[in-house]
Amino acid sequence: MAQLPEVTDSTFEPEVIRVADPVLVDFGAEWCHPCRQLDPIIEGLADEWRGRVKIVHVDADQNVQSTMRFQVFGLPTLILFLRGQPVARLQGYQSKKRIVETVEQHLPPR
Repeated sequence: MAQLPEVTDSTFEPEVIRVADPVLVDFGAEWCHPCRQLDPIIEGLADEWRGRVKIVHVDADQNVQSTMRFQVFGLPTLILFLRGQPVARLQGYQSKKRIVETVEQHLPPR
């Protein structure tokens, strides 16, 4: 499975905001048990969506500026960005089906 690229406060703008392709940002933390449960699902989706959706991880504890900027108050939180704008948000542990349904509705058909 894909190891997700880490995005920090200093790389958020070029890695997420200024990217033309859809970007799914996984806000989590090492201590967060639901985040660890979600990791294999997100890593699997990164493989499935390669070339279609960029998926990155943000450590919420280490990157407070980005976490607060996008009002992430619970972990895990997934935010889908299109052309630099947040268009969908899922908070807490989610099934693969729910994540796919949420993200796919914002993507052009294959």
